[in-house]
Amino acid sequence: MSSELRANMTRRATWQRLLFMILFGVVYTLAELVLVAVVLFQFGFVLITTRRNDRLLDFGARLSFFLYQVLLFITYAKDDKPFPFSNWPTAEGPQSEE
Repeated sequence: MSSELRANMTRRATWQRLLFMILFGVVYTLAELVLVAVVLFQFGFVLITTRRNDRLLDFGARLSFFLYQVLLFITYAKDDKPFPFSNWPTAEGPQSEE
């Protein structure tokens, strides 16, 4: 094994990143379930009242952007860890955070 490969394999930051990726993968799965619940509640609300619930709309948007941030992190597109290591996303989305 070359010394460069050995150095890469023993870098603490790489293994920490793996742990965070696994953690956020689990969080992503749970957040998906919450998003499905939001979708179903919003649909039921619209079905009954014929209008959207603004609080659910805002929460659904923020949760969607959180899921997007998680995907960016675990695919190495960004190094910034999502919430709770950064702020909870705004309803306007990722462009307002940069």
